[in-house]
Amino acid sequence: MMGIVRNVRVWFVPEEVRREGATPDYRFSLANERTFLAWLRTALALIGGGFAVDQFLPDLRWGWRVGLALALLAAGVLCSLRAVNHWVRCERAMRRNEDLPVSRFPALLSAVVAVVALVMVVVVLVGWEG
Repeated sequence: MMGIVRNVRVWFVPEEVRREGATPDYRFSLANERTFLAWLRTALALIGGGFAVDQFLPDLRWGWRVGLALALLAAGVLCSLRAVNHWVRCERAMRRNEDLPVSRFPALLSAVVAVVALVMVVVVLVGWEG
């Protein structure tokens, strides 16, 4: 539990990361930052998709509409939180000259998006009033 609290604290106090190890080549830090920003763009797209499902599919049954919207919104929230966590973990690993951390999150996110997309295909084929 303390590890999680420490990791979240570092999100808001990035100077703490600089105390670890040696400064990596700035190109790697900038690449890490670009990856972070790509994850944030993905999170924003998921959040936008969640709002779009809710707002632009009024004829869809309430349960389906809300379920799909919440799935996309939750994926966006998780993606944004995971982005900053992964950025910190990678920055630390580079400073310590360690292997970059691996993650199951991309596979999990892909599975959630695929399931939502498949449900949307079924909804479109069966009809919204279903």
